[in-house]
This record gives sequence, C-alpha cells and structure tokens, in this order.
Amino acid sequence: MRLVDLIQAQGVTDPDVLRVMRAVPRHAFVLPEFLDQAYNDHALPIGYGQTISQPFIVAWMTELLELEPGDRVLEIGSGSGYQVAVLAELGYVEVYTIEIVPELAASATARLRELGYSGIHSMQGDGYYGWPEYAPFDAIIVTAAPDHLPGPLAEQLAEGGRLVIPIGPPGWYQTLWKFVKEKGELKAYSMGGVIFVPFTGEGAEKGPASGEPIP
Repeated sequence: MRLVDLIQAQGVTDPDVLRVMRAVPRHAFVLPEFLDQAYNDHALPIGYGQTISQPFIVAWMTELLELEPGDRVLEIGSGSGYQVAVLAELGYVEVYTIEIVPELAASATARLRELGYSGIHSMQGDGYYGWPEYAPFDAIIVTAAPDHLPGPLAEQLAEGGRLVIPIGPPGWYQTLWKFVKEKGELKAYSMGGVIFVPFTGEGAEKGPASGEPIP
C-alpha cells in the first residue's frame, strides 16, 4: 500500500491534505542514510536530537488545523522543513515557522528555497514565545511537546483560531490537543495519545509536568 493510501486508511480524508502529502517529496527532507525509509510511515532522526515526524501525524495535524484560504499559520519547530513544505504546498495559506536549533533552522530554510517554496517567513528562536510581531495567527501547529500550554501561543491565536499541540512529559506518551479560541476563551479537545520529541528552551522548563492543557 502506498504512503498516502496508508494515511487515508488511518482516517485522514481532507482532499487538499491528501493532495499535498502526495506532492511533497519527503525524501528531500531526510538524511542520506535514511533515504530507503523516506516513504515509510514512521518518524526518522534528523540530528540534534530531533526527528522528521511520521507522515500520518503530519497529515492528521494539518487536517485538524481546518485551514482556509488566506489563513496565517504559525509552525513551531521547523526541523527538516517537511511540515512547513506541506503547509506551503496547500497554496492558499501564509506560513510562518520558528526553529530553535540554529543548524536546523538554516538547513530547513535553504532546503525549502531549493525546492521552490517561496514566501515562507522563517525565524531561528525559541518557539515558546511565538512570533508576536506577526500575531494574531489563524492557526498554530506545534511539532514538539512542551509539558504545558505555552501562554504566548494561546495569546497569539486569533479569534476563531485553531491551535494543535502535543502536551505532556518527555520520554513518554503525550496527549495531542486541539484548542479553538471562541469569545477570547480556549476550548480544549483531546485528540489522543502521541509521541513527540520534547520542547527545548522555555517550554521544557516552566509549568507543571502534566499532559493537561492550561488555557
């Protein structure tokens, strides 16, 4: 079974998400030693203690964002740039991305440029604080797990905005949460168990070690 067929079989149905998962060349985002596994449905190391996420998880989280034309979406944790490319490939959203590891930030930016993805706003820094200069965002997607909901990200979510984030302790299962801002308040929806690399920087150091959301 092909990768996108596997993703669809696991419940992802949005035609735009399936389209971009077919279009983005995952092999361009993996290390040479893992090229033979590029289209397997699992995470792979990319160095610096980080990974390129499982394709199903990328597709599922993208679908959960419920993106609409003209939306401004912030991604926390550029990593290899794969999730950024998936968002950009949609062709109708404005993409912002932050990566804390300088080497990964530089390589992801260069890789995306080489692949022809233009108009992406990239920054090297601690994603815990979001990107207030460009806030508010219609959607925020976080690809590493803090132990609590970062307050700045909640604040930078627009009215009606969606925030998809894994929350929980490092080294164990976390919970994937979807938050929707309604009348200034966050409504929380638990989407199930996931495993992500932990936040580094501020998100690894503050707040209770809990998988429960803190609006």
